Amino acid sequence: MGKRKPKGRPVSGWLILDKAYDFGSTEAVSKAKWLFQAQKAGHAGTLDPLATGVLPIAFGEATKTVPYIMAAEKRYRFTARWGAATTTDDTEGTAIATSDHRPTAAEIEAVLDRFTGEIEQAPPQFSAVKVGGERAYDLARDGQTVDLAPRLIDIHELRLVETPDRDHAVLEAVTGKGAYVRALVRDMARALGTEGHVSELRRLAVGPFRAEDGVTIAGLEALETPEARDGALLPVDAALAGLPQTAVGGPEADKLRRGQPAVISPSAAKGVRGGESGAVPAVLASLHGEAVAICELDGLKLKPLRVFNL
Repeated sequence: MGKRKPKGRPVSGWLILDKAYDFGSTEAVSKAKWLFQAQKAGHAGTLDPLATGVLPIAFGEATKTVPYIMAAEKRYRFTARWGAATTTDDTEGTAIATSDHRPTAAEIEAVLDRFTGEIEQAPPQFSAVKVGGERAYDLARDGQTVDLAPRLIDIHELRLVETPDRDHAVLEAVTGKGAYVRALVRDMARALGTEGHVSELRRLAVGPFRAEDGVTIAGLEALETPEARDGALLPVDAALAGLPQTAVGGPEADKLRRGQPAVISPSAAKGVRGGESGAVPAVLASLHGEAVAICELDGLKLKPLRVFNL
């Protein structure tokens, strides 16, 4: 028997979805996959149902570049609501602790440095972190109290934008992988002598993908065919903007596509390395501007790590 043909269109590329409020990430991916009639789809970085903004969705061959977006910086704008902690650290949960204290703008500014740089953070009870093979949020929904160990995360930037009233503060943060804004607000509130949760959260950017360049599900639905929606897709290598790149010729591209190493010129290798010697962790090889493979450069040899079948 022959191999079963996958259902759908062999579409490849990145969709910058501007996710709507009260819409789960998995639900959003399923909807986008259906709208594009795509054979394969996945997302890079879960966004809470009550959060809006950038949810990068990879179709087809772009799924091979997901780890590069998962590891990328993320920018958020969020509102902290002072005076109550909740089970979920956002408005979806029920209050578990309250406080009458409301921090001033000056008090908030004074603690920002303590939450900037490499810090320890315990993920929220309701999070996708796995505990004994199960997601923490599934255990929490079953009424179990989950003890999630603190871990080191990076907050690259944290600033106070405004304090619209005494109960709320609007902030912006740029975070590394694995950071939770809900946990950040929870911990900031405690450092300020109060309780708090996130009342509004918007992801403004993930790596090179920005909310202002995003499309909505409603916008995609307004287009009549899956083919018409293809215009919203970015190329597969849009996720690899941070990688050094090198152009290869047809024979080298054929070798890489077969999983074999290809040799490049000394000048091309020097251009990739920027003067460094030895192996380069990852470099994008392309033919006539189209991605061929993510490779390791060792000496003059490009060794394919991930090959694109475009």
